[in-house]
Amino acid sequence: MGIANVIPGVSGGTIALITGIYEDLINSLKSFDNKSLKLITSIDILGFIKHTNLYFLLAVFGGSIVSVFSIASLFKYLLEDENKEILVWAFFFGLIIASIYFVGKRVSKWNTATIISLIIGTLVAISLSFITPASENENLFFVFICGIIGISGMMLPGLSGSFILILMGNYELLMVTAVSELNILLLSVFFLGSAFGLMSFSHILSWVFKHYKNQTLALLTGFILGSLSIIWPWKKVAEKITVNGKDKIISYDLYFPNECNQETMLATLLIAIGILVVYSLEKFAPNKQ
Repeated sequence: MGIANVIPGVSGGTIALITGIYEDLINSLKSFDNKSLKLITSIDILGFIKHTNLYFLLAVFGGSIVSVFSIASLFKYLLEDENKEILVWAFFFGLIIASIYFVGKRVSKWNTATIISLIIGTLVAISLSFITPASENENLFFVFICGIIGISGMMLPGLSGSFILILMGNYELLMVTAVSELNILLLSVFFLGSAFGLMSFSHILSWVFKHYKNQTLALLTGFILGSLSIIWPWKKVAEKITVNGKDKIISYDLYFPNECNQETMLATLLIAIGILVVYSLEKFAPNKQ
């Protein structure tokens, strides 16, 4: 999940869904409620750990943090090299295209409702790439909303929280300026919005998973399917914005390779490896959802 958050257009939620921990993750986050507050205030540490599934959360987020400072740094370096970038995209394209099949397979019954959910999810994910970024807005209520929507986007497979902040116009303000200038007010409001979004959205996702599991899985499959246009390996930058001296990609022009050279063959091989990785995760996962 940590590596995925480094790759533009790839959501950590997608990896959680591929590896079969997504629903456990949502339910664990949802468990930070009034009961957990009572447990911690009464110093019932063991009860708090059990109720919140704390060891599981520490393993997931601990692994994500470690990867950001290790393996993810390698992927970030590769993405900055135009000659190696296509290979990274190819590997993740293989991961994503295989996950569409295996996540979709978890839908126990395909009917009109699930097909409509799939179509809606696909259209929403695709439409994000056509939205023109808004202008910067320092209004504290809007910053709070950015926190809610940004963290919610990170929790949904196929949607990038950072990309959503770019579209809302506040990526530079919140992720660059506020951090570098240590603007406590903006960061506090954004953090409160993120915490509120994380807690409330996890409750919503947990509820819909419980009552509309097939439709929810179909919707998430659509999100992943719609994100393929961003992950496609062979593309050229069509539109970008500069944030603090660094380019942030808004859209791409896709193309298909017209010659079979070493790079194309290696990229194709990495797509196959990505598919094989997902197949292996699915085949050998101890708990299937």
